[in-house]
Amino acid sequence: MSNYNINKGIGRTVEFNGLKAQYLFIFAGGLLGVLILVMVMYMVGVNSYICLVIGAGGASLIIWQTFALNGKYGEHGLMKLGARKRHPKFIVCRKPVHRYLKLTHKSSAV
Repeated sequence: MSNYNINKGIGRTVEFNGLKAQYLFIFAGGLLGVLILVMVMYMVGVNSYICLVIGAGGASLIIWQTFALNGKYGEHGLMKLGARKRHPKFIVCRKPVHRYLKLTHKSSAV
């Protein structure tokens, strides 16, 4: 019989340096946004040192916040947080109680 190696990565989420799932996309999108912002500022004519400071500060902030969110909420935490915000805190019932307790009889049409 032949021995086959099992790929342990099937079904797992994408991970890069500890960033998992949606945090990887937030990380990449944030860095791309900072890059585009710095490029536009440089083309407009802003001083290159100011562009460098804003680029380095923005990239540092994106990296720090993304890893902080990843550590705080985990792999599926942002989706759970969004679902919790959309979930109602309580159910409002405006009908009187006796309306719910009333039995309804079906009429049999023959």
